[in-house]
Amino acid sequence: MRPKDISTLQAAAAVGQVELMRTYGDLFAKKQQKIGQILLTREDTTRRKQYLNIMNTIENLLKLKVIPVINENDSVAVEEIKFGDNDRLAALVSSITQADLLIILSDIEGLYDKDPQSNPDAKLISFVDKITPEIIRSAGGTGSTYSSGGMASKLKAARICSFLQIPMVIADSKTDDILKKIVSFEQAGTFFAPQTQKKVKSIKRWIAFGMQSKGNIYIDKGAEDAVEAKGKSILAVGVAKVEGSFNKGDTVRVYSPDNRLIAKGISNFSDETLEKIKGKNDKQILREYGREYCCEVIHRDSLVVFNENDYE
Repeated sequence: MRPKDISTLQAAAAVGQVELMRTYGDLFAKKQQKIGQILLTREDTTRRKQYLNIMNTIENLLKLKVIPVINENDSVAVEEIKFGDNDRLAALVSSITQADLLIILSDIEGLYDKDPQSNPDAKLISFVDKITPEIIRSAGGTGSTYSSGGMASKLKAARICSFLQIPMVIADSKTDDILKKIVSFEQAGTFFAPQTQKKVKSIKRWIAFGMQSKGNIYIDKGAEDAVEAKGKSILAVGVAKVEGSFNKGDTVRVYSPDNRLIAKGISNFSDETLEKIKGKNDKQILREYGREYCCEVIHRDSLVVFNENDYE
């Protein structure tokens, strides 16, 4: 029976990690391949230095022809620092490594137009150009009893990959030679196409998906147009509302007047300071608080603009 309390679950994970790596080691040894284990928590990606260290460790293992086996550190992770599911973890690792392709092997052939477990006439969707609300609705709820995410979490991973210019495939792990078929461009599972825009810089990938958001700011229509259409910074005069508790240097979500998540960025002010200066132009801020508070709330170099809602 699966334990219910956190401490027992973490103890079981500590034992399970050893057994899992022994199994991986035995299987890869049959192919004369060496493996190395990397265990991560969500907190490991939030600090820029640690984020880069993870990237460097993975790159060096690959240079040494050692295959990294990456998993969440379930023996120490608590709810506040968990990735949530392995699909999200896989997408974030793909972001860190700038992967050419993410393959998620599951117990289902791919994405269907409706739940195949309850609809015998469900059809496999072999190619997804863009993840629309209709595609999301077709994902339904959780999938296998052995997974924590199901198809819904895989679509969230696909959205992250799409934004980061990384193609993704969902396929059935039971299919013979499935990896060989995928890398040989044979039809297998569901292929998710990346966006056809320029690559996202490393620092902005970290802001978008490596850092945890500490608060929210809501901007007015003029600021929304400046951010989305012109690539401008966010100024205090365009901030309409502030939510949450955050400090200077923390990451915040940016919402439009109609409550769409349109960006994430590193704030140059705490929530308390931003409450004082929001809605005011530079002349007002200079007169009331001095030159120190006349800079951008979020500089465009520290701002990641999304084309879809809800990337978190």
